[in-house]
Amino acid sequence: MKKVFITVMALSLSMSVLTSCKDASEKAEEATEALEDAGESLEDAAKDAGDAIKEAGEEAQEMGEKALDSIKKAGEEAMDKTKEAAKKAIDSVKI
Repeated sequence: MKKVFITVMALSLSMSVLTSCKDASEKAEEATEALEDAGESLEDAAKDAGDAIKEAGEEAQEMGEKALDSIKKAGEEAMDKTKEAAKKAIDSVKI
C-alpha cells in the first residue's frame, strides 16, 4: 500500500511539475513576443527620430544660408551708403 501511495504521489508531483513547466514555457513565449514587439516599436521610434533630426538639420542649414544672404545684402547696402557719403563729402570739400 505504501508503494502505491508513493507512486501516486510521485505521479501527482510529476504532473504538477509538467503543468508548471508548460505554463512557464507559454509565458516565456508570450514575453518573447512582447519583447519583439517592443523592439520593433523602438526601431520605428529611432527611425522617426533620425528623420526628425535630419529635417531639423536641413532646416537649420536653410536658415543659416538665408541669414548669410541677409548679412551679405546688409553689408553691400552699408558699403553703398558709405561710398555715397564719401562721394558727397569729397564733392562738398571740392566746392
